[in-house]
Amino acid sequence: MAINRYRLKHLAKEGNKGAVLANKLLDETDKLLSVILLCNNFCNAASATLVTVLVVELYGEDEYFIMAGTIFTTFLILIFSEISPKVIAAAHAEKLALKCSFILFPLLKVLYPIVWFVNLFVLGLLKILNIKTVFNEKHLITMDELKSIVSDSGHFLPNKNKAIFLNLIDLEKVTIEDIMLPHTSVESININQSIDEILEKISNFHHNRIILKNFDNESILGVVEIQKIFKFLLKNSKEKFTIEDLKNIKDEPYFIPSGTTLYKQIQQFQDNQEKLGLIVNEHGDFLGLITLEDILEEIIGEFNIELPSKLSKVTFDQDGWIVDGGITIRELNKKLKLNLPTSGPKTLNGLVLEFFEEIPEPNTSFKFHGTAFEIINSQDKTVKTVKIFK
Repeated sequence: MAINRYRLKHLAKEGNKGAVLANKLLDETDKLLSVILLCNNFCNAASATLVTVLVVELYGEDEYFIMAGTIFTTFLILIFSEISPKVIAAAHAEKLALKCSFILFPLLKVLYPIVWFVNLFVLGLLKILNIKTVFNEKHLITMDELKSIVSDSGHFLPNKNKAIFLNLIDLEKVTIEDIMLPHTSVESININQSIDEILEKISNFHHNRIILKNFDNESILGVVEIQKIFKFLLKNSKEKFTIEDLKNIKDEPYFIPSGTTLYKQIQQFQDNQEKLGLIVNEHGDFLGLITLEDILEEIIGEFNIELPSKLSKVTFDQDGWIVDGGITIRELNKKLKLNLPTSGPKTLNGLVLEFFEEIPEPNTSFKFHGTAFEIINSQDKTVKTVKIFK
């Protein structure tokens, strides 16, 4: 009963005969218990009777000797028949279960008529008491239970693999807003600017894909790959590159509704052959963007891509950390081992604004969930930099 059922099924699939038999026995738990208890009680009763007969033969029917024999028999049964075997079996469940199955399986076949007869009374009693037994129910586990199993796996799983497993389990809980790049940090170009201004701006960008927008009506026209612009410029002169050419090489925007889980989104990226999505809310407002790379980083950790936007999010300070206000709460919790709530605002800036219900002045300090914060810089209606104390 103490054996790991998943390990047992794995061994059975590999063709281990003992595991196959043990698995069959556990599929009929009521019959297995019946044959074990039948043999066990028969042996215990037989040993008690044998000792009583020996005591009477050797010392007569003196009640003191019979009592002493009963106590002695009970002690031996407890030590050698009940407690010791069960402790040993619990400590070495797999090893003993596989071996014992070769004895119990044929015993069940031989004693099946007796077991069936005894179970008639047992099942009748359970029916009278209205007690239901479902031994063949599948041993399903929840995601939280699976997470606990992986977390407690100890040395069986390397720490890196353990982290990947835990991140995979969280994909069904984490939404795209938890890891998206906020719209305030998204690099974009204005279609109403001159082509020289656009090319100058592109030369300072750090991402391969940029948003093409009409700043007059805040509409998103598409997504442009900088690589396509470079290819065009290699084939043609800069003077021939026009706004119409820019519109022609853009890709249509791929919009994602807010609230989508990472697990669902990675499937949608695969189905739609997309690598970048623009997140919008129910009113159609642009919230931010997410890439396939962002989801992969959520699973296996950050790639070694030297982007200033990534490297500047958290900087170590003498008694804490200087943190960019645009960092997500989820990323902040991971990097600094904090326990800030992720159910509300998704960024540190949002968390601070919700706490104060206004834009705080620099040098303002506050404490939240046991962590001390200090506002370093706030401008343009956002909190730009925050210091987090150890």
